[in-house]
Amino acid sequence: MDLLQTATTLYNSLTHLHHTLREAHATMPSSPFHLATETLDFLRLRLPPPLAHPRVAIVCGSGLGGLADAADQRGLREEWAYGDVPNFPLSTVPGHEGKLVFSTMGPRQVPVVLLVGRAHFYEGHSMETVTFATRLCRLLGVETMLMTNAAGGLNPAYRVGDIVCLNDHLNLAGLVGFHPLRGANDDEFGVRFPPLSDAYDLPLRQLAHRAWHDLRRQTPGGRAMHEGVYAFVAGPSYETRAECRMLRLLGADVVGMSTVPEIVVARHCGMRVLAFSLVTNQAVLAPTLRADGAELQGLSREELEALQSRGRADHQEVLEAGRLAAVDMQGLVLRIVSEL
Repeated sequence: MDLLQTATTLYNSLTHLHHTLREAHATMPSSPFHLATETLDFLRLRLPPPLAHPRVAIVCGSGLGGLADAADQRGLREEWAYGDVPNFPLSTVPGHEGKLVFSTMGPRQVPVVLLVGRAHFYEGHSMETVTFATRLCRLLGVETMLMTNAAGGLNPAYRVGDIVCLNDHLNLAGLVGFHPLRGANDDEFGVRFPPLSDAYDLPLRQLAHRAWHDLRRQTPGGRAMHEGVYAFVAGPSYETRAECRMLRLLGADVVGMSTVPEIVVARHCGMRVLAFSLVTNQAVLAPTLRADGAELQGLSREELEALQSRGRADHQEVLEAGRLAAVDMQGLVLRIVSEL
């Protein structure tokens, strides 16, 4: 009898342990690789063969969703709202439509996937979530990531509407611990310590300059393209005057709240990267006005507020600059993709 009771107790304990382990496993967070694989399976079941293996991914930043118009509108095209795709993060920011578009582009019908809008760290997403789409692109077979964003111009030579081909970055959020590769390394994607000194592909940048020169010859305009350094900050507030001067002293030409985490993960996954910033506002580098300045004495409150608000960043200004630059950006992207 004692032996039967012991066996029963042992059986009950093992059963309880089994259920406990199953429940713990069910509540454990899935790895980025597992989640991206789930989404990949969902998409591959629904995509026609010509679109199931895109070679190029294009990320459309604030106000630049019109880049999706550069894809084939008459041939093969499949699209989903982000909310209809398993595990896909949603963007809550105006100017980020939030849809995934599979199509072809250019006379050679290069298969592409366009991410019309992105998730941002400042929305409350984790860095893992912010870079989910980048890892998914790698599993889809993407070889080249072409990224765009809206940014504030720190370089005094830049004008609103100019395009900056990025050649380096300052990952300020990453330097203080908010890094997209923090935590256990996903060996399925890349190595533990990936180098970033070659993050911005030189042949791709050369191609971008050739494409821009061709575009300007065909359609002359006042918009310029530069090369420069992008400073990534967490946001969502725009930078103070002192912060803008600090970033400029550190070597940044433009500043924004996206893109760099995606670039880090893209390089971790072995993809080539080409990135553009559209200068949508000029950062205010002049020191703030001193309240005891003689030139301010006697001015009305309205006059003081007008002086202080000069150059103040505004999201509607960002979207409008994106709208005006849409045609040039579409032409540039189409020429680049056609050569890949």
